[in-house]
Amino acid sequence: MNHTVERPKGIYLLPNIFTTGNLFAGFYSIIASVNGEYEKGAIAILIGAIFDSVDGKIARWTHTSSKFGVEYDSLSDLVSFGIAPAILSFLWALKPFGRIGWLTSFLFMVAGAFRLARFNVNTDVADKKYFVGLPIPAGAGVIATSVLAYHHFFGYSESDKPFWFVVVVLGISFLMVSNIRYYSFKDIDLIKRRHFKILLFLVLGALVIAADPESVLFLMSVVYALSGVVEGIRHKKSVDVLDIDDEDVVKED
Repeated sequence: MNHTVERPKGIYLLPNIFTTGNLFAGFYSIIASVNGEYEKGAIAILIGAIFDSVDGKIARWTHTSSKFGVEYDSLSDLVSFGIAPAILSFLWALKPFGRIGWLTSFLFMVAGAFRLARFNVNTDVADKKYFVGLPIPAGAGVIATSVLAYHHFFGYSESDKPFWFVVVVLGISFLMVSNIRYYSFKDIDLIKRRHFKILLFLVLGALVIAADPESVLFLMSVVYALSGVVEGIRHKKSVDVLDIDDEDVVKED
């Protein structure tokens, strides 16, 4: 007589609560953008990025990682960092450019979806210390902080935004699907004991951000987006679109 051990059914609540927070932030960003509240939409994307950075760490620390959590996280990321910033960028700046504007926004969303799909299929073979291609939360961060910085320096003018923002969105889209490597920060252990100076440095960094968040966050997002390009040029690596090994999956009944 064969005895099969049934796995307990259900999901882990704690990490998925934070993932749901990320999804809600993305949904709220879309609503805010449609209502013309672009700054709120940009802030919601950044809040979603905070939730996204926390849920995975909580799952690893509490040993509550699951296949469901991975898939749910990817779907939430597509909403918060693919669809939401695409809509924000279109309604805020790209709409006056007509077909070029909405095609640029669509390209950003598609590039984000490709980036997430490639990350999922390469999870087991990828170097955990680096991301291949600009992470989609970082790409969305460039869009969101650009909106905040523009409002900070130029006010809430309803005048048409400059064409350079089209170039920015196209550039971020390319970086997400490129083979450029970006430091992942995953090797930083926050639980391990550290020297007191590290804590002091983190506090000073938080104070700098609090002093002028729009400018500092924009600078940080742009520097990170360009860091992979600079590192690739230093090591004379090619900057092209990385192919995806799409394996066939046989589904058994």
